Amino acid sequence: MTEARTRFLEMIARPEAQIDLTTAALLIAGEEYADLDVEGYRSRLDALAERARPRVGAAGGNPFAAIDGLNTFLFDEMGFRGNTKEYFDPRNSYLNEVLDRKRGIPITLSLIYMEVGTRVGFQVEGVGFPGHFLVRHSSDGRHILIDPFYQGQILVPDDCQRRLVATYGEEVPLEARFFEPVGKKQILARVLHNLKGIYLKADDHERALSAIERLLALEPADPNLLRDRGLTHMNLNHHGRAVADLEGYLRIWPAAADAPAIRKQITAICRLTASLN
Repeated sequence: MTEARTRFLEMIARPEAQIDLTTAALLIAGEEYADLDVEGYRSRLDALAERARPRVGAAGGNPFAAIDGLNTFLFDEMGFRGNTKEYFDPRNSYLNEVLDRKRGIPITLSLIYMEVGTRVGFQVEGVGFPGHFLVRHSSDGRHILIDPFYQGQILVPDDCQRRLVATYGEEVPLEARFFEPVGKKQILARVLHNLKGIYLKADDHERALSAIERLLALEPADPNLLRDRGLTHMNLNHHGRAVADLEGYLRIWPAAADAPAIRKQITAICRLTASLN
């Protein structure tokens, strides 16, 4: 197990309030970048916050002015942008790369927005909106939705509806749960789910396995992850581990829609193993 993996597992074993989101996100990247300087990148975020502090402080408690100041600094002056041209580039999910390249996807740009905001005393929290992560600031009983992927645009319900249509290609009704804040473990899981999907699509099974194993540490009750790990082991010719995971999946969810297909996979693996012995 890599040092980054060990430190990540130790971090997420803490109570939610004690998890350092910046460090945990950098430790996700640490498995891909073995020499990653976690403390150096943490200092980069600290430095960003120090430069943003006067902009937010000048708002005088007006949340819209604070958002405008933070947006001006991060997006106009520092040049952070949503990577619309290479959205599925895995570098968009690694916090060190986003800080270096100033390009990212909704979840990583939101993470930077949250962490800089927190450091300057302007609290924003993550919102697990379907298909497009957002942040929100709450004050005086009012919630202000912000989209860091689009330079900190403030959203109204019609904007959110359009984002749902853009993601799913059909009219999906807005639900109150779409706007609920999410915790640190959920944010880390969303980063890893993005990486898992990218690497599975690219048939990069080693990296997909790395993402799935960390996801199982965050979401151990999700049987789909056990299935996905089993199928990934199968693609890596880890036959024994593949069968163990797939059989575990069926024990948990024997009536799953894909159970017949999974049973066929197990049979095929066992036959292949027998032919090799």
